[in-house]
Amino acid sequence: MYILIVGAGKVGWNLARELIDKGNEVLVIESSSRRYQVVEEELEHRIQAGDGSELWVLERAGIERADLVIAVTGDDEDNILICQVAREKYGVERVVARCNNPRNLQHFELLGVKPAVSATDLILRLIEHEVPQYGLVHLLDLPTERLEIIELELGDDSPAVGQRVIDLGLPDGSLVISILRGGGGFVPVADSVIEAGDEVLLVLDTGLEADVTERFAPQPEAA
Repeated sequence: MYILIVGAGKVGWNLARELIDKGNEVLVIESSSRRYQVVEEELEHRIQAGDGSELWVLERAGIERADLVIAVTGDDEDNILICQVAREKYGVERVVARCNNPRNLQHFELLGVKPAVSATDLILRLIEHEVPQYGLVHLLDLPTERLEIIELELGDDSPAVGQRVIDLGLPDGSLVISILRGGGGFVPVADSVIEAGDEVLLVLDTGLEADVTERFAPQPEAA
């Protein structure tokens, strides 16, 4: 693939390294002359100086033939603009944008710039995964496909403990895809029995989360 990366910060530079190692043709655009000089020592002809939000800079970089455009500058407005221009003016089908401020994610979505990757959001999900008391972890959201993947860690008081997967009574549109147990994991069958301490991964249609999680959540004690 020919991949155009706008922004040669740590993210852009490391992405370029990895993508080049995988055999892709990569070109990086960087607006800071000082940063350009540093990165150019390694990437040589694979980096160009210029403002990636300007059309002539993108055209000089060959955006018309790009298979993928990745905008990872430190400015969310620039990243949105670059991806919009790539897709709408130059017909680039695949774009990826960096979202520096998670509060701006809704703007990326409203303007049709997706996927937008927020490092803050990713770290929060890792924290949720590593800290059991969070209970529910959103592993992946696919809004266009109206699907999501969640993970539930089950305590001794979960009503699902001791039940077979087939007996959980999950609504249509939801499916247990994996059970993590004792440092390993497996794809369950209908007769697989849920145990305390299991981490259950499910894929479900958007809107089913509350209905699904109540099958695993401890019931409040009656007063």
